[in-house]
Amino acid sequence: MKKIMLLLVLAVSLALAVAVVRTFSYYGYQQVSAEPQIAPIDIDMQAATQRFAKALTFATISHDDPSKVDTQAFTDFHRFLATAFPLVHQQANPQTVNEHSLVFSVQGSDTSLQPALFMGHMDVVPVDDVTREQWQHDPFGGVIANDIVWGRGAMDDKVTVMALLESLEYLLRQGVQPKRTVYFAFGHDEEVGGEQGAKAIAETFAQQGIRFAFVLDEGGAVTDGLMQGIQQPVAIVGVAEKGFVNVKMTVNAEGGHSSQPPDHTAAGILASAIVKVENAPFETDLQFTRMTFDRVGQHAGFGQKLAMANLWLLAPLVEATLLGDPNSAASIRTTTAVTMLSGSSKSNILPTEASAVVNLRTMPGVTTNDVIAHLQQAIDDPRVTLTPFMANEASPVSSTDTLGYRLIEKTIRRIDSNVLVAPYMVRGGTDAKHFYPLSDQVYRFMMVTLTPESLPRFHGINEQLAVADYERAIRFFHALLMATAMGDGDA
Repeated sequence: MKKIMLLLVLAVSLALAVAVVRTFSYYGYQQVSAEPQIAPIDIDMQAATQRFAKALTFATISHDDPSKVDTQAFTDFHRFLATAFPLVHQQANPQTVNEHSLVFSVQGSDTSLQPALFMGHMDVVPVDDVTREQWQHDPFGGVIANDIVWGRGAMDDKVTVMALLESLEYLLRQGVQPKRTVYFAFGHDEEVGGEQGAKAIAETFAQQGIRFAFVLDEGGAVTDGLMQGIQQPVAIVGVAEKGFVNVKMTVNAEGGHSSQPPDHTAAGILASAIVKVENAPFETDLQFTRMTFDRVGQHAGFGQKLAMANLWLLAPLVEATLLGDPNSAASIRTTTAVTMLSGSSKSNILPTEASAVVNLRTMPGVTTNDVIAHLQQAIDDPRVTLTPFMANEASPVSSTDTLGYRLIEKTIRRIDSNVLVAPYMVRGGTDAKHFYPLSDQVYRFMMVTLTPESLPRFHGINEQLAVADYERAIRFFHALLMATAMGDGDA
């Protein structure tokens, strides 16, 4: 017995020693050099800010019900853009796709270089009537107050559209002749899936035989105070995004009067199935957590380094910690959310049909077929029928060892060398998902800073953007556009 205890103590001591050595020897990824820093460009920021504010006055709202969409708002917005950016509309081959989406292109001189695509979307989410009075300024008023631009779309995503157009207008005004062809694509229905906008644009490009060196869409941002244990701001660049699928769970029964019920009604059988689904979570996957941490881990505290450098030993602890918060839990597994229920139309009528909708956000590698198989195994009841609908598979994972990622990372660091850069998985959906057939380098990032205070404003109340942030977004896109157009990073 003493020998067993001794061996156990030695084994634990050895494991701890190995863990400590691995922690102190963990350096992770070295951030690329940030030299030289990018100087401000010669642009009239007062006029640019006025144009940005004006863009927010157009209520280009996407609704789940297409009949509620105000198409005139998109038409008016297009006319404003033509006036605000005359050189872009004269020299960048403007095209309209499905009436409301826009495409621009500037031809490069070197046809051996694959073109690059920069994306954004013009539509915004609605402003709820019940919360409208809580806005400090009219969400479609285009108000500039205290060096802040207020309005729906300030963060998501007219900042990208306007900053890109400002940067291209400036480039054309300078008479720059690009080597690489660059495209802009601005969808009009990203907030409802992009089927009529980005998807149609991608199909048009495919018909023309166009493939891209890389694609950059919105989706990532500069986070400040959001990554536990990291004091510096971290720019997270999306290299993948989750998919989603809705599954309708249906139970049919004879029905009848509630005074003579069976042992289990259709609603009761359905309720049991729902409980089984919620008690059968998907397996965890730490690949994206590891991917992000490897880029910023050298700047973390000892405790975090200890955990991430020794997942061979501490993975269960890391998983338990992440699963303790719904926000971080969503980053390491396919999530399951029961969102809709229906049964009888009257309290004393047995339901002939009871149904529920489960919304699942799938990790890369988890397919719709995998989801159905998982739910069937969890429920294990032939009386429950599963019907998937509105499915979109999770994206592939783009490499960070590519031209596109290196240019994005380098440009971010040249804007601010204090900002760390790391890849991550986008948990929501973006228009970028439609472009994987056209490029294996698809990324998501916008030069907007998110803090614990500003994060709720995405799709929320008092959406706003500081003028300084907008100026930085223009500088970022101009620098990245220049580096891309001039063929920087190509062999």
